Amino acid sequence: MERTIRILLQTTTPGGRDDWSVESLSLLTGHLSSLRENGTRFDVTARNREPISGGDDPVLVSLDRSSFDELWLFALDTGEGLTPADCLGITRFRQRGGGILAARDHQDMGVSLCALSGIGAAHHFKTKNPERDPDRLTSDDRGTPSICWPNYHSGKNGDFHRIARVEPSHPLLRNPDSPTGWVEFFPSHPHEGAVNAPQGNGARVIATGTSLATGRPFNLVVAFESSMDDSGNALGRGVAESSFHHFADYNWDTSRGAPSFVTEPEGQGMRKEPRAVRDIKRYVRNLAFWLAPAA
Repeated sequence: MERTIRILLQTTTPGGRDDWSVESLSLLTGHLSSLRENGTRFDVTARNREPISGGDDPVLVSLDRSSFDELWLFALDTGEGLTPADCLGITRFRQRGGGILAARDHQDMGVSLCALSGIGAAHHFKTKNPERDPDRLTSDDRGTPSICWPNYHSGKNGDFHRIARVEPSHPLLRNPDSPTGWVEFFPSHPHEGAVNAPQGNGARVIATGTSLATGRPFNLVVAFESSMDDSGNALGRGVAESSFHHFADYNWDTSRGAPSFVTEPEGQGMRKEPRAVRDIKRYVRNLAFWLAPAA
């Protein structure tokens, strides 16, 4: 019997012609929709935030009552992306076993994630929940002075960088088609955000990068295993990502273009190295299966 896993790709902003939006994730949407494996397929709904009166998003507030199995949440806001009612709907969704990926970017981009229980605590911003090490409360990337910390420099948009697996290696990073058997490369971005594993949440860092600007290591991915909360709910799995640019069209293929405010020099590594493209697509495939509730 065929199994259909329903994924909601959702941004925390309404989007716009000259801004990041769910339309900037069309390659991701297409790749997820194309996956067919062992009788499993993925039905993908991609939407920007569409607030109704009071500011709530009608899909997020009722997410726990929806047919979705996974929420891939791309936090593109700088403070007002999620209302308390949105967060409650998302929390209840995870309490009923739904899987969640939460991705943000530099400085305070995606700061509304702090209002989410569990996964929200994995994200560090400049004005909320900053990193505990005071030595990290400074700019890593200095090439774009208008962007402040956290802003870890993994490379040019359009290039790729080599990631480091944190042992024991997590199944999210397996790639049987790679010479090493693992995902080795992620798309680069000049100013990634900061994530870490909060204590007592069944979470751990599974992948790190190294800044090309300072040589400093930084966390890329935090994975949350399914666990029981204080009310006895079996929480769905979760993933916190340091940057939504791991999934953006522009970072997979710069010919797709970017908003006009993106002025940093482009790289061409992703277009020239097929292994890097295969790695990120395999990682996306792994996420889609791993986040899904047990059949």
